Amino acid sequence: VQLQASGGGLVQAGGSLRLSCAASGRTFSSYVMGWFRQAPGKERVFVAAISRIGFNTYYADSVKGRFTISRDNDKNTVYLQMNSLKPEDTAVYYCAAVSTASSRISYYTSAGSYDLWGQGTEVTVSS
Repeated sequence: VQLQASGGGLVQAGGSLRLSCAASGRTFSSYVMGWFRQAPGKERVFVAAISRIGFNTYYADSVKGRFTISRDNDKNTVYLQMNSLKPEDTAVYYCAAVSTASSRISYYTSAGSYDLWGQGTEVTVSS
């Protein structure tokens, strides 16, 4: 599986963006998918994760209630809807994938848990 993230851009505080991550390959539904972000000078941190079929989701506290992760396995795509954006959401956003039979996606909050990464898409939120 290869991952291609898109949808980043410049938005004012309070605005919205939807990121997409398209995956190649035929086994997309066997992957837990995650979104991470990395601000300038900071380490990459967890944002959200979604189980293989999409029944379970998990969020970082900093985005809970504002961001929504979803997936469309027919389209091999995972999304991150970002609402009520804040300047502190400014970062490069990465999608990631791990092939697993586990549905306990709360386990998949560290970057080291994932073995496939997209190239990143930049989000800038102006105040």
